[in-house]
Amino acid sequence: MPADADTPSRPSGRTCALVGNPNCGKTTLFNALTGLRHRVGNYPGVTVEHREGTCTTPHGRRIRIIDLPGSYSLHAHSPDEAVMRDVLLGRMKGMPRPDCIVCVLDASNLERNLYLATQILELGLPVILVLNMTDLAERRGYRIDCEALGSLLGCPVIPGQANSGKGLVELKFALSREDMTPPRPARLPLPSDLEERIREGCNELADTGILGPAPPGESIAPLLHLICQKEPGHLGIPEDHWESILSIRKSLDEAHPDWEERLVAARYQWIRERCRPFVRRVDTPQATTTDRIDAFLLHPLWGWVTVLALLSLLFFLVFRIAEGPMDWITSGIDTLSAAIESGMAEGDLRSLLVDGMIAGVGNILVFLPQILILFLFIGLMEDTGYMARLAFIMDRLMGRVGLNGKSFLPFLSSYACAVPGVMATRTIDHPGQRLVTILVLPLASCSARLPVYLILISVMFPADQVPAGLKAGLMILMYGLGTLAAFLLAWLFNRALVRGAGSSMILELPAYRVPSPKGILLYLWQRSWVFIRRAGTIILGISVLLWAAQAYPRSDSPDSAEQLERSLAGRVGKAIEPLIAPLGYDWKMGIGLVASFAAREVFVSTMAIIYSAEEDDEDSRDLRKRMQAETRPDGTPRYSPLTCLSLMVFYIFAMQCMSTLAVVRRETNTWKWPLFQFAYMTAAAWLSALVVYQGGRLLGF
Repeated sequence: MPADADTPSRPSGRTCALVGNPNCGKTTLFNALTGLRHRVGNYPGVTVEHREGTCTTPHGRRIRIIDLPGSYSLHAHSPDEAVMRDVLLGRMKGMPRPDCIVCVLDASNLERNLYLATQILELGLPVILVLNMTDLAERRGYRIDCEALGSLLGCPVIPGQANSGKGLVELKFALSREDMTPPRPARLPLPSDLEERIREGCNELADTGILGPAPPGESIAPLLHLICQKEPGHLGIPEDHWESILSIRKSLDEAHPDWEERLVAARYQWIRERCRPFVRRVDTPQATTTDRIDAFLLHPLWGWVTVLALLSLLFFLVFRIAEGPMDWITSGIDTLSAAIESGMAEGDLRSLLVDGMIAGVGNILVFLPQILILFLFIGLMEDTGYMARLAFIMDRLMGRVGLNGKSFLPFLSSYACAVPGVMATRTIDHPGQRLVTILVLPLASCSARLPVYLILISVMFPADQVPAGLKAGLMILMYGLGTLAAFLLAWLFNRALVRGAGSSMILELPAYRVPSPKGILLYLWQRSWVFIRRAGTIILGISVLLWAAQAYPRSDSPDSAEQLERSLAGRVGKAIEPLIAPLGYDWKMGIGLVASFAAREVFVSTMAIIYSAEEDDEDSRDLRKRMQAETRPDGTPRYSPLTCLSLMVFYIFAMQCMSTLAVVRRETNTWKWPLFQFAYMTAAAWLSALVVYQGGRLLGF
């Protein structure tokens, strides 16, 4: 394939692409190879995220590892698959073609994984095959002759277990070899007339310079990866060249209407005939542990019972187990504030540090233990293979609203953060389903909402009066309400906006496996660092601005409450109070609502700054006590249970995350849908909170 004029310069050292089917253990192997020496970014001009890191071989050689999106085939049907194909073909703008490829295969499902592997072997690059999960394959009775299989395919085949590090040293030795050569391409058993027409297409495209000619006996894979693509994707080729590709595809469709199906069948036939002798099953197939577990977890009744039980356990742990670490963090923040107050003279600088920065950031960091418990559950579900089962369980329910189980996986990711959830929709093949999924994803209660829910539930139910089970039940209700709203709106959008037939889901359920402790700890560290970095940048910056907004302009009155009311923040709150008063909110809550449009959790830090500025006693540092002490002019609690419930419902629906709006703009390539999303969610938040508050008052609450 000829190099383009703008081909990027190749970085020093060898670059290796890591590829494989979804759920084959590729990410676990990447973490094992790179450890903490990796970073996350985006391909130039493309919204698909990628990870890359460095690996040091036993010979001291540094290898650059690029973790490409998981895919079942190089014939792309989704943005993720298109990116993997284009990087491997050297057609990704700004990315050099890799020097070699490590293809990870699930040894317990070898035939299915060899479909992608044989396509990879045809690309003309050195390839190393890693048979992962060999322990599971052995328990299922498979015996694989790796040496004979490697001789057949013309590349090294390394057995291993990524979660335990088995085979890691052998892989590093293979990566450090200087004599790596491309394997021999497989000759698929194609009908002669079909193969002749495809080779004619190769020669036609060679004349345009899109790719070089395919000599007799050589691989025709580069052509196939072009003509099997129905859209230009990220190929970066001129429009007239793309017309040539479409012309060849049209002629193939006319001469051989079923040519794509025949290609798939020919590849599987080659795999069965040539590879089966090296994969033996020494005993008769029996029900595996995975089969027995799935009989219960995928049961129409007990599967749902398990889901609800896991959610109940999660939120019980959030309220019970996290209390101790939260108290430690609170104590540390109070000690730091007291030290600054005792060591500095009273003034604006001390107020900025204590009432602004520490009050704002500290009251967010307190929730880190509870958020880590949430991420621990998500990491365990992914590593054990249960996440795919959740998609399977939800597929029928998602189908009722016009989506499928593939939409549930991004939705589930959005319970941690909507930003990666929106990016995860690239695995959805159907454009309409992808758009609808993006529009409703922010309704999933992300980790940024968790501090808001937790502080309001704590204000509603003091710890010494209400058991943790009741709090967990209310939390489940909030998560369930957001999920129900997402499903109802998806049903509406599928009929009002998309109006197209959806697509079915084909999902491969991986075998259950023991999670890697190192991988889980690495995942928790990454998520906690993202949370801490967010608290130390975005929330810190907003806290400083909020402190300045409530401190200036200065009032002549020594009364701190009057100073707050006359400040810039107070004036903004007073201006929007007529809009939010029907919801049960005062102007101070209004300041929090406006500030949290940047990020939802800023509501907590805003309230901490406001109440720290208003009162100087020690109890003002305990945000929960201060909110419970707030009263209306008639003496009733300002944060009544009904008001707290109204606030939580508002935060379920409100689109208060600038990062999510930005990534929706990037994914949809237009401002139309993020603006529509912001408008409908804000309107839904206001109306829902109004119904809750005013309806509750009519019922006598």
